[in-house]
Amino acid sequence: MKAIKFLVSACVAFLLYLLLTTASGSLFLWSREELIIGAVFAIIVGMVTKDMVVKKSLRMLDPRRALLFVAYFFAVFLPAMAIANVDVVYRVITGRINPGIVKISPNLGNDLSLTLLANSITLTPGTLSVEVDEKTNDLYVHWINVKKQALEKMPRDYKAVCGSFPDWARRIAG
Repeated sequence: MKAIKFLVSACVAFLLYLLLTTASGSLFLWSREELIIGAVFAIIVGMVTKDMVVKKSLRMLDPRRALLFVAYFFAVFLPAMAIANVDVVYRVITGRINPGIVKISPNLGNDLSLTLLANSITLTPGTLSVEVDEKTNDLYVHWINVKKQALEKMPRDYKAVCGSFPDWARRIAG
């Protein structure tokens, strides 16, 4: 298991290095020296971070989860972000805002799915993940337009704040 953790960490580090240094050389998109230095650094990073990158299991290495994440990103997250951008522009221009902090209970089973949800909420304009209650995994979200009808149904009915993001986070990382 430790060898697999090392290999995964080193490969992720090397791929990240290649991504950040693309088109800086002559061999394919990199120079030979860059590839060698990148491999050396990836090995060092893999040894140091193997227990940080891969925690308890290798479930996130399942290609189906990666495809689910890509589907979520393009089919759910990006359209929601575009709609939220238009909504925030409308609210800023008209001054129709009712900001506040709401508590949602997405009932996510692990830290990775909660992190995916919190990041998705924070990256969507008009919302910001403020805090996580570690005992109950409830999430506190600053929302630009708190509606009384939605507030009455909180924290279980989180659809008004983040839509289907928690369902997707559960599918991808749960």
